[in-house]
Amino acid sequence: MSAEATDQAPFGRRRGLPRIDLRNLRRFSRAALLGPGARGRLPDAIEHVAKVHRVHHPGAELDVLRKAYVLAESSHRGQMRKSGEPYITHPLAVTLILAELGAETTTLTASLLHDTVEDTDVTLDQVGEQFGEEVRYLVDGVTKLEKVDYGAAAEPETFRKMLVATGNDVRVMSIKLADRLHNMRTLGVMRPEKQARIAKVTRDVLIPLAERLGVQALKTELEDLVFAILHPEEYARTRELLQAHAGRPDPLARAAGDVRGVLHEAGITAEVLVRPRHFVSVHRAGIKRGELTGTDLGRLLVLVSDDADCYAVLGELHTCFTPVISEFKDFIAVPKFNLYQSLHTAVAGRDGEVTEVLIRTHQMHRVAEAGVIALGNPYAPTEGADAPEGERADPTRPGWLSRLLDWQSATPDPDIFWTSLRDDLAQDREITVFRSDGGTLGLPAGASCVDAAYSLYGDDAHSCIGARVNGRIATLSTVLRDGDTLQLLMASDSRDAASHGPSPEWLDHARTPAARIAINRWLAAHPAPQHESREAARETDAESAAELTGQGAQGSQAPQGEAAVPAAGAGRPEAGIVVDLPGATVRLARCCTPVPPDAVTGFAVRGGAVTVHRVRCPGVARMTAAGRTAVGVRWADQDDGDGGGDYRVTLFAEAFSRPHLLADLTEAIAAEGAEVVAAAVEPPREQRVRHTYTLQLPDAGKLPILMRAMRNVPGVYDVTREGRSVAAAHS
Repeated sequence: MSAEATDQAPFGRRRGLPRIDLRNLRRFSRAALLGPGARGRLPDAIEHVAKVHRVHHPGAELDVLRKAYVLAESSHRGQMRKSGEPYITHPLAVTLILAELGAETTTLTASLLHDTVEDTDVTLDQVGEQFGEEVRYLVDGVTKLEKVDYGAAAEPETFRKMLVATGNDVRVMSIKLADRLHNMRTLGVMRPEKQARIAKVTRDVLIPLAERLGVQALKTELEDLVFAILHPEEYARTRELLQAHAGRPDPLARAAGDVRGVLHEAGITAEVLVRPRHFVSVHRAGIKRGELTGTDLGRLLVLVSDDADCYAVLGELHTCFTPVISEFKDFIAVPKFNLYQSLHTAVAGRDGEVTEVLIRTHQMHRVAEAGVIALGNPYAPTEGADAPEGERADPTRPGWLSRLLDWQSATPDPDIFWTSLRDDLAQDREITVFRSDGGTLGLPAGASCVDAAYSLYGDDAHSCIGARVNGRIATLSTVLRDGDTLQLLMASDSRDAASHGPSPEWLDHARTPAARIAINRWLAAHPAPQHESREAARETDAESAAELTGQGAQGSQAPQGEAAVPAAGAGRPEAGIVVDLPGATVRLARCCTPVPPDAVTGFAVRGGAVTVHRVRCPGVARMTAAGRTAVGVRWADQDDGDGGGDYRVTLFAEAFSRPHLLADLTEAIAAEGAEVVAAAVEPPREQRVRHTYTLQLPDAGKLPILMRAMRNVPGVYDVTREGRSVAAAHS
């Protein structure tokens, strides 16, 4: 984990972020050159680290830090960074970063030793013997794999190893993030092309990981350092903007004074701070808002003692100032997936300038800045017990990490893993979906029902044929939203499961690596016949979902409590149909619901089935254009010995909107001996309404009589079997 140093940082230090300055680096250098201190006393080089550590952990045992420093200093003695500083200054700087964030003693011990196994003759066994298995595990987790053993795959496989280790102990990633921050601060001595390569990996992998672990203090500084390297012109303009505003009166300071006065009068004890935006945040604000004012360059931070005070502050601000309601967000009641909790609001002050305000408790602030690091050792039961009621104190396996670990184990190829990892981490927001069985499912924002199926069922999701979202039937391509209720519909028996599987189209809707990897693996193992296109797969999936749910292709839903009635002969040779393909099962297409004496044609689909369409069905033209070969089908007559059976048909009734229209239509349908399988009513438009009925007919010959009876209902001006196209039906 070699690190290179320089005497110049890309920009000035911002208040509040952990940082070791050059004077400390030089002092560490001199102390390192002189060697460890006298036995029994703390070496001068880690005295500052110890003082910072004691601020967060007054009772911490420091002897283990002295022991770790002695081993690290003696092991790295003679090694120099490219800046000319002794190498020991790097693990000291990393340890100070973690100490300022409140890391506990075990993490600091491992951070002092994090490069010893990689860059010296010290072995993991020696670390374990002297410092215990916890420290050994953390050091092993951040130790790089050798290029001589892994070649070009060394970097992705090192990250894979590190992520697997993080799955068992999140402190591994805490050390890696602090290590990368110090390396980024001291990257100036590297060649520009190497700076850019390291910055890109930091942007694509380390910054998203810092965000997901809630370590905002590290994430924001890493963003600024990457911004300076990869976008120097935009960085320079942003810096000039901040410098131009530096000499002007600060409207945020005035707003802070106004807020302090309001809270003081209300008797609320609170600390009100001006919190400047970091460079990348200012740049993003400029893109979003155009010309920036003084209040756009920062936000107010209000710190209070408990949750109730947070809402009391919010009430006072919204009473005494004009709130911008669209800017209000409650991350206390609904914390972010990375432990973050705060109230966000914005208010207009005396001159109409809008100021953003963050309201949180002191504990929330520590977690917001340091994320999992602020929670100390999350694996020690005594520490979790001390957490305030309502605080999330167990980050040992957040949902995103569990998903990542699951799919990486199925991805042996390092290039695919590396690409999938960056794609996965690019999803920077998470949603919660409620399952029909009462459980919850965490998914990245933008995930579809396909992603949910593979997240919940793994490879068994291959037999998923549909979904209900918030109680309504939905296609598997439906994008889920935070708070949706989801029920996944699976093939009802082994025959259905065998005839179904993911189509190539599913890849268009899969956002998670787990889903994409599983789908690609299934498609590779089950190559589709050349005559079968995506249209056929989509048609088969939609029809099977309709059979399972009792819902037509148009999306209408069977009345609650009424059993779904399958098409006559579904899953076996269809009653009344003769097909020129021996042994094939037959399905009547749900998109056009053919009945005798309609002119029909058929197409072979998965599982040795033939789907029968009306010749005028829009889907027939599309499948023909796609090169599908039609299969000869015809209605059976008396001589074929298979002329009986029920038929399902979908009818569209166009009418003028009036009370009791639905009741009158269903009464007319029942009078003709037809059974309503599903019905849907579209919202009226210009006093006109459209009803969709899926009906079961005992005799196809009575269809014209039924349609005539429906037209005779007052207000109905047309009844047809035409209407929505197949494409619309599946949207």
